[in-house]
Amino acid sequence: MPTEATDPVRVLYASPRTVRGFENPWQPFRNGILDLLRWQLSRNAYDKRRRPEIPRLPNDGAHLGGVEHSAALTWVGHASFAVHDDADVVLTDPHFGPRALLPRRQVEPGVPLDAIPAHAFAVVSHNHYDHLDAYTVKRLPAEMAWFVPLGLGDWFRARGRSNVRELGWWESTRHGRWTLTCLPSQHWSARIEQPRNSTLWCSWLLQNESRRYFFAGDSGYFPGFAEFGRRFGPIDVALLPIGAYEPRWFMRFQHMDPFEAWQAFLDLGARFLVPMHWGTFDLTDEPLDLPPQVLMAAVERAAGDPARVKRMAIGERWRLPGS
Repeated sequence: MPTEATDPVRVLYASPRTVRGFENPWQPFRNGILDLLRWQLSRNAYDKRRRPEIPRLPNDGAHLGGVEHSAALTWVGHASFAVHDDADVVLTDPHFGPRALLPRRQVEPGVPLDAIPAHAFAVVSHNHYDHLDAYTVKRLPAEMAWFVPLGLGDWFRARGRSNVRELGWWESTRHGRWTLTCLPSQHWSARIEQPRNSTLWCSWLLQNESRRYFFAGDSGYFPGFAEFGRRFGPIDVALLPIGAYEPRWFMRFQHMDPFEAWQAFLDLGARFLVPMHWGTFDLTDEPLDLPPQVLMAAVERAAGDPARVKRMAIGERWRLPGS
């Protein structure tokens, strides 16, 4: 009989907490400083001299203060979306700042930061600088509610944001008409003020009486996507990362490539895939505008339906069909 350590589903429910902090029970992250140096000193196979073409649409964000009477998504950039569902606004990994520690923002945020209404709330996937931005947290409305993985609550409270709740994997909480479920992801955590893997990382299922959204945060490909689809389907929209994937020997554990993102979407059984984690911060070897092209090649190779993929421009507002 398979044990928790060998069963690919049972191990997803194992505790990520260890005496050293947190780790993925099915496959701990082992990249170290020597691997990072090897990557930084190696030759990039891509020519990045060409200026990337990142689509952006003007959007003053005024609609976020009203009632949608259905559901719409606005892409702020990178992993940041404003999900406008009826009268509610949910932010994912909100980042409006000029940098992700060192990498400079390449495209302005899709909506102004001050367009975010005070009744909005946010989910955060982990503490890396391209997903958790102190500049943004300090400037969003102080009364906003934040839902974060274990270990990040004190970071928010130290910045005057007391309306924060920590969750562990598979834990759910209610916020108004929403059920928010913290789910596993295959990643890691580190920040200057927080030692490596001292805080948890996660993905999120956001559901209300009408719709379900899956937000992957940052993740490599792993069996969790199939389990999420089995347990929580039907899912309306899957927000999945497709960028920051080269070189594969270094990035595979922590970042899906577009082919893996398409497979994760199929595993989830969602209606629509909205690709993210590209076009905003130049983090890895591939050109900033390459990931969506590779994604559509992956869809074509798999004989998939391209109509199920919504490639958004930064600032674009997309109303869910049939919502």
